[in-house]
Amino acid sequence: MENTKSIEELQASRDQVIVRTSIIGIIANVFLAGFKAVVGLVSNSIAVTLDAVNNLSDALSSVITIVGTKLAAKKPDKEHPLGYGRIEYLSALIVAAIVLYAGLTSLVESVKKIIHPEPADYSPVSLIIIASAVVVKLLLGRYVRAQGEKVNSGSLIASGSDALFDAILSASVLISAVIFLLTGLSLEPFVGVAISCFIIKSGLEMMKDTLDDILGKRADREFVQNIRQTILEDEAVSGAYDMYLHAYGPERYYGSVHVEIPDTMTADEIDLMERRIAQNVYVKHGVAMTGIGIYSVNTKDDDVKEMRTNITRMVSAHEGVLQTHGFYVDMEKKTLNLDVILDFALEDRVGTFNAIRDEVQKAYPDFKIQMAMDIDV
Repeated sequence: MENTKSIEELQASRDQVIVRTSIIGIIANVFLAGFKAVVGLVSNSIAVTLDAVNNLSDALSSVITIVGTKLAAKKPDKEHPLGYGRIEYLSALIVAAIVLYAGLTSLVESVKKIIHPEPADYSPVSLIIIASAVVVKLLLGRYVRAQGEKVNSGSLIASGSDALFDAILSASVLISAVIFLLTGLSLEPFVGVAISCFIIKSGLEMMKDTLDDILGKRADREFVQNIRQTILEDEAVSGAYDMYLHAYGPERYYGSVHVEIPDTMTADEIDLMERRIAQNVYVKHGVAMTGIGIYSVNTKDDDVKEMRTNITRMVSAHEGVLQTHGFYVDMEKKTLNLDVILDFALEDRVGTFNAIRDEVQKAYPDFKIQMAMDIDV
């Protein structure tokens, strides 16, 4: 289904969702932090106090998410011609660092309480507040994560998941309080350690996901397949390969691809085809195709067609071969071009590639084999 709005309008709508959801998260977490801080101080509960600190860190994370979203929306300029979208990755990294710091600080305080225990003193009002916080965090977590998945915001998805974890941890605080009131057994500092470990784990996972975005990770396979299908809808194209997507922030992609076309097409026909493809991909998927390369397909010589069938079968018989493409033979110059994609799981990809090339060369000794090893992106 094609977008009825422009890419700019969709981006602005996405930013509005992120800001609105983050503001809701800030308000909810500030109120929760305030109530829990009062309960923690009055009841002398380290677990509740640390839970309040965690809520404050969540509120701060939402503030940074808003700032990052606003900065990322800045228009391209001379120094940054591709825009500021990657600032969202940096803001997410800061959020992860804050969560990690909060977890480590909480862990230190919890261990101190284990070494020097102090009994807690809960009241019915305290238990009601903690129980209410569990419900609020569950609802908030589900809402924030759903909005994050809707607009592909890593920061919102992480915040939503973190809120759901918080609900579980708050529930554990409530259970430990009930156990203390019924049995006199204080599990406070140990629950505090558990909360700290969950916070640290969440921070590390957030940091890993953000670093993957900064380093450059494999694009979503379904997204790539949808783009490829749009390209293949063009009547002149028989294959689409070597697609690279470069992210300059969430939902901000620049791409390149090689397409297979008949060797009978003229330059003006190729030019019109490239313009059609670039327009269709941008309208349907919001990806700017900055480069469309050409693989020419032999259509005039039946012997070459037979060679292609034989070589494709020969190469595909090797373990770890995912795909062959870019096949072209120049009968006059006796050159044979072919690209092979090998699985990263192969222990010796170079050895496998060399064996394939030697086998093809042996089968066609009169030709100069120009084979390239591609990667599956």
